[in-house]
Amino acid sequence: MKFLGIKIKLIKVISMKPIFLAIICDYLEEEWHSMNLCSQMLFKHLQTEHPKSIEAIQVLPQFKQRFQNIPKLGKKHVAFNADRFLNRFWYYPQYLKPKVKEFDFYHIADHSYAHLALVLPPEKTGVYCHDIDAFRSLIEPEQEPRPAWYQAMSRRILRGLQSCSLVFYSNQEIRKQIEHYQLVEPSRLVHAPLGVASEFSLIKYDHIDQTINHKINKKPFILHVGSCIPRKRIDVLLDVFAKIKNIHPELQLVKVSGEWTQNQKQQIQDLEISQSIIHLQGLERTTIASLYQQASAVLLTSEAEGFGLPIIEALACGAIVIASDLTVLREVGGKGVIYCPVNDILTWVETLTKVLSNPNFAPDQNLRLQQAQKYSWSNHAQIIAQSYLKLASKR
Repeated sequence: MKFLGIKIKLIKVISMKPIFLAIICDYLEEEWHSMNLCSQMLFKHLQTEHPKSIEAIQVLPQFKQRFQNIPKLGKKHVAFNADRFLNRFWYYPQYLKPKVKEFDFYHIADHSYAHLALVLPPEKTGVYCHDIDAFRSLIEPEQEPRPAWYQAMSRRILRGLQSCSLVFYSNQEIRKQIEHYQLVEPSRLVHAPLGVASEFSLIKYDHIDQTINHKINKKPFILHVGSCIPRKRIDVLLDVFAKIKNIHPELQLVKVSGEWTQNQKQQIQDLEISQSIIHLQGLERTTIASLYQQASAVLLTSEAEGFGLPIIEALACGAIVIASDLTVLREVGGKGVIYCPVNDILTWVETLTKVLSNPNFAPDQNLRLQQAQKYSWSNHAQIIAQSYLKLASKR
């Protein structure tokens, strides 16, 4: 094109606007701290590191109490579970339906909420699959028998997961399981490892230490961070602790998060270790970091894990970690962790005895720190951001 004798190139200017991404969060009332952390970290890093390309908004309706408001029934656990079911499968979908046109894309932060994808446009929806436990009753009914209503619920969640355009996962073991059971088409899978929050480091929190020291009396302790659900194998943890106390009577067990089950309470009573256990809940990350730093060892006795966040958090704090010898935990912990067979109480006790007698038995602290540094929430957010931007480019 010429104008006044001058040749001018026409440049096509494309106006780049950030895409609107809804991060669909778990109800806080359910107290799934790891799930809440994942959605919080994703939101934080998208906000601070990708503001020009993605405008992230956390979506979470108010949790409605219905059964818990019924006199006499309300204080029972069954009432809370009934409200959980009602909120997850009725109120949350109803809340999302009018919002279908408000966002460009939807990211379900917890796969156990994947049924919500059934009210969202599948081509615009992704989900993070942390593990396949929610589907065990369908893929391994003999190993995990469940009533018909539970299987129906699981099928709905699985249908939601399978409808999504993107399914994120944290490690290769989870991908193998997804592919083995043919839960999702491999082309939809995206590897997005979890990360370590900035609070978990070698930084000392002196004011926190005083509070903790008051509770633990400055005595040595081993630490477990996580829930008390069956796969965490708290029974192994308690048995190991009871035996190690015969060798180190001054040792304490600090348990962070989770509610003891009736069986676990009975085990504690039978083992006569209640006076040496400190159970802490609702802690801030700085407090948990301080506990990692002070612990003689951090134990993770699970028989199954989706990732094992406490491993990399503890390693980032310089802690010695002893974990179950699971493929997924070896992938996450690498050479920075000591591994023991899940049910081998004797090996756990022997290993812990060596660590307590000689901390140099554990992998070098620099190796532990280097392993933790492989994981970052910044990288996690970047992978997810790029995945949705790639979807947007295809529209």
